[in-house]
Amino acid sequence: MKIFLGCDHRGVDLKNKLINYLNENGLEALDIGLPNNESDDYPEFAFKLGELVRDTEGSLGILICGSGVGMSIAANKVKGIRCVRAVNVDDAFKAKNHNGANVISLGADITTDLNEVKEIIDTFINTKSPSEERHLNRVKAITVYEEKN
Repeated sequence: MKIFLGCDHRGVDLKNKLINYLNENGLEALDIGLPNNESDDYPEFAFKLGELVRDTEGSLGILICGSGVGMSIAANKVKGIRCVRAVNVDDAFKAKNHNGANVISLGADITTDLNEVKEIIDTFINTKSPSEERHLNRVKAITVYEEKN
Protein backbone atom coordinates (compact mmCIF):
# COMPACT_ATOMS: atom_id res chain seq x y z
CA MET A 1 0.00 0.00 0.00
CA LYS A 2 1.24 3.47 -0.88
CA ILE A 3 0.89 6.17 1.73
CA PHE A 4 1.50 9.70 0.51
CA LEU A 5 2.63 12.36 2.98
CA GLY A 6 2.60 16.09 2.53
CA CYS A 7 3.00 19.08 4.78
CA ASP A 8 3.51 22.79 4.89
CA HIS A 9 6.54 24.30 6.65
CA ARG A 10 5.05 23.66 10.11
CA GLY A 11 4.91 19.89 9.62
CA VAL A 12 8.28 19.06 8.02
CA ASP A 13 9.87 17.50 11.09
CA LEU A 14 6.83 15.33 11.87
CA LYS A 15 6.43 14.30 8.22
CA ASN A 16 10.05 13.13 8.03
CA LYS A 17 9.70 11.14 11.26
CA LEU A 18 6.51 9.49 9.98
CA ILE A 19 8.03 8.59 6.61
CA ASN A 20 10.91 6.88 8.41
CA TYR A 21 8.54 5.12 10.83
CA LEU A 22 6.25 3.84 8.07
CA ASN A 23 9.10 2.70 5.81
CA GLU A 24 10.80 0.93 8.74
CA ASN A 25 7.52 -0.94 9.28
CA GLY A 26 7.32 -2.23 5.72
CA LEU A 27 4.95 0.34 4.25
CA GLU A 28 5.65 2.41 1.16
CA ALA A 29 5.61 5.98 2.50
CA LEU A 30 6.16 8.62 -0.14
CA ASP A 31 6.75 12.34 0.19
CA ILE A 32 4.66 14.20 -2.40
CA GLY A 33 7.78 16.07 -3.43
CA LEU A 34 6.85 19.72 -3.07
CA PRO A 35 9.54 21.89 -1.49
CA ASN A 36 8.90 23.58 1.84
CA ASN A 37 9.79 27.11 2.86
CA GLU A 38 8.51 29.66 5.38
CA SER A 39 6.08 31.17 2.86
CA ASP A 40 4.57 27.95 1.51
CA ASP A 41 0.79 27.57 1.50
CA TYR A 42 -1.02 24.46 2.70
CA PRO A 43 -3.61 24.27 -0.14
CA GLU A 44 -0.90 23.45 -2.69
CA PHE A 45 0.19 20.42 -0.63
CA ALA A 46 -3.37 19.28 0.09
CA PHE A 47 -4.41 19.46 -3.56
CA LYS A 48 -1.36 17.56 -4.82
CA LEU A 49 -1.66 14.83 -2.17
CA GLY A 50 -5.40 14.53 -2.80
CA GLU A 51 -4.83 14.05 -6.52
CA LEU A 52 -2.16 11.41 -5.87
CA VAL A 53 -4.43 9.47 -3.50
CA ARG A 54 -7.39 9.78 -5.87
CA ASP A 55 -5.33 8.57 -8.83
CA THR A 56 -3.47 5.74 -7.03
CA GLU A 57 -5.81 2.87 -6.27
CA GLY A 58 -5.70 1.59 -2.70
CA SER A 59 -3.49 4.40 -1.43
CA LEU A 60 -3.93 6.62 1.62
CA GLY A 61 -2.71 10.08 2.51
CA ILE A 62 -1.42 11.91 5.55
CA LEU A 63 -1.30 15.71 5.62
CA ILE A 64 0.30 17.88 8.28
CA CYS A 65 0.01 21.58 9.00
CA GLY A 66 -0.07 23.57 12.23
CA SER A 67 -3.59 22.61 13.27
CA GLY A 68 -4.59 20.05 10.65
CA VAL A 69 -7.72 22.06 9.89
CA GLY A 70 -6.60 23.97 6.79
CA MET A 71 -5.18 20.86 5.15
CA SER A 72 -8.41 18.99 5.78
CA ILE A 73 -10.54 21.74 4.26
CA ALA A 74 -8.34 22.01 1.17
CA ALA A 75 -8.00 18.25 0.65
CA ASN A 76 -11.76 17.82 0.73
CA LYS A 77 -12.01 20.05 -2.35
CA VAL A 78 -10.36 17.29 -4.41
CA LYS A 79 -13.01 15.08 -5.95
CA GLY A 80 -12.92 11.62 -4.38
CA ILE A 81 -11.12 12.65 -1.22
CA ARG A 82 -12.58 12.27 2.24
CA CYS A 83 -10.13 13.87 4.65
CA VAL A 84 -10.63 14.04 8.39
CA ARG A 85 -8.56 15.91 10.95
CA ALA A 86 -7.52 13.35 13.56
CA VAL A 87 -6.33 14.34 17.01
CA ASN A 88 -6.66 10.93 18.65
CA VAL A 89 -7.02 7.22 17.91
CA ASP A 90 -10.82 7.33 18.05
CA ASP A 91 -10.87 10.05 15.37
CA ALA A 92 -8.63 7.92 13.15
CA PHE A 93 -10.77 4.80 13.63
CA LYS A 94 -14.08 6.54 12.95
CA ALA A 95 -12.65 8.51 10.05
CA LYS A 96 -11.85 5.31 8.21
CA ASN A 97 -14.45 2.84 9.54
CA HIS A 98 -17.47 5.14 9.62
CA ASN A 99 -16.66 7.80 7.04
CA GLY A 100 -14.46 5.98 4.53
CA ALA A 101 -11.70 8.56 4.88
CA ASN A 102 -8.75 8.04 2.57
CA VAL A 103 -6.73 10.96 3.95
CA ILE A 104 -6.19 12.24 7.48
CA SER A 105 -4.69 15.50 8.52
CA LEU A 106 -2.66 16.08 11.63
CA GLY A 107 -1.77 19.22 13.53
CA ALA A 108 1.93 19.47 14.24
CA ASP A 109 1.09 21.97 16.99
CA ILE A 110 -1.80 19.88 18.38
CA THR A 111 -0.63 16.29 18.67
CA THR A 112 3.00 16.63 19.67
CA ASP A 113 3.69 13.25 21.29
CA LEU A 114 5.30 11.12 18.57
CA ASN A 115 4.09 7.85 20.10
CA GLU A 116 0.53 9.15 20.09
CA VAL A 117 0.89 10.24 16.47
CA LYS A 118 2.18 6.77 15.56
CA GLU A 119 -0.87 5.21 17.23
CA ILE A 120 -3.16 7.52 15.27
CA ILE A 121 -1.42 6.64 12.00
CA ASP A 122 -1.38 2.90 12.74
CA THR A 123 -5.08 2.97 13.57
CA PHE A 124 -5.91 4.85 10.39
CA ILE A 125 -3.90 2.50 8.19
CA ASN A 126 -5.07 -0.73 9.81
CA THR A 127 -8.76 0.08 10.24
CA LYS A 128 -11.05 -1.42 7.64
CA SER A 129 -13.23 0.77 5.45
CA PRO A 130 -16.95 0.97 6.20
CA SER A 131 -18.86 -2.29 6.05
CA GLU A 132 -22.02 -1.52 8.01
CA GLU A 133 -24.92 -0.56 5.76
CA ARG A 134 -25.61 2.71 7.57
CA HIS A 135 -22.02 3.87 7.08
CA LEU A 136 -21.93 2.69 3.48
CA ASN A 137 -25.15 4.59 2.76
CA ARG A 138 -23.69 7.78 4.19
CA VAL A 139 -20.49 7.52 2.16
CA LYS A 140 -22.56 6.74 -0.95
CA ALA A 141 -24.72 9.82 -0.34
CA ILE A 142 -21.59 11.97 -0.18
CA THR A 143 -20.20 10.41 -3.36
CA VAL A 144 -23.49 10.87 -5.24
CA TYR A 145 -23.66 14.51 -4.19
CA GLU A 146 -20.05 15.06 -5.17
CA GLU A 147 -20.66 13.56 -8.62
CA LYS A 148 -23.65 15.85 -9.24
CA ASN A 149 -22.04 19.08 -8.08
